[in-house]
Amino acid sequence: MLETVLKTFMTRPATIQGPSPRDQEILELGERLRTATQRRLGRSLQIREVDVGSCNACELEIHALNNPIYDLSRFGIGFVASPRHADVLMVTGPVSTNMREALVKTYEATPDPKWVIAVGDCGINCGAFAGSYGVVPGSVGAVIPVDLAIPGCPPRPMDMLKGLLALVEASAAPAVKKRNAS
Repeated sequence: MLETVLKTFMTRPATIQGPSPRDQEILELGERLRTATQRRLGRSLQIREVDVGSCNACELEIHALNNPIYDLSRFGIGFVASPRHADVLMVTGPVSTNMREALVKTYEATPDPKWVIAVGDCGINCGAFAGSYGVVPGSVGAVIPVDLAIPGCPPRPMDMLKGLLALVEASAAPAVKKRNAS
């Protein structure tokens, strides 16, 4: 037994180094997102993450957006506990039949303007759970309107950051055009 314990302590963990995003790319995307958010909302962007039946892989990647590498709070982006304080709903997982009503109520509680992002393959089209009796066919888009879908199983944090930027920039562009037209 002692031999097994010593062997465990003497060997290195069997993990591999993941791909590291370039700091400069994160800074550029974050600053662009801050600018677009200020232009569109006039304040910081608040996100409510909603898990409607996922395996939690997408949540781990979403939580990585708050780690020291990405640190979205430095760009004025935060995660909130209540949909009443949110601008964006990031929905993960296939919508289970038991969570359908809760998702609708969460969407209705979110003030306008609001955006919905279906995160991961399961949020987009039920992923590996497609055809199961326990999920809503079509997943998030079949229950509430989806403004952006970020594919992946799970999508990387950098893809989510790029998706947020594309969503806010796309919605900010018409507001600027209207202002300039008058």
